[in-house]
Amino acid sequence: MWRTKLSPFRYFKTSPEIIRLAVMFYVRYPLSLRNVEDLLHERGIGISHETVRFWWN
Repeated sequence: MWRTKLSPFRYFKTSPEIIRLAVMFYVRYPLSLRNVEDLLHERGIGISHETVRFWWN
């Protein structure tokens, strides 16, 4: 029986690219969650800092 690997993004409505970008900003650079929220907002992506925290966890 073959098992297919399920995507870790399957429960989110946001695209995987946006999730990866937000988490990468938070982990790679010394930014706060609110800074990541502001950066994404400047790019036209309306995501709250709590959402970024949830994705990171």
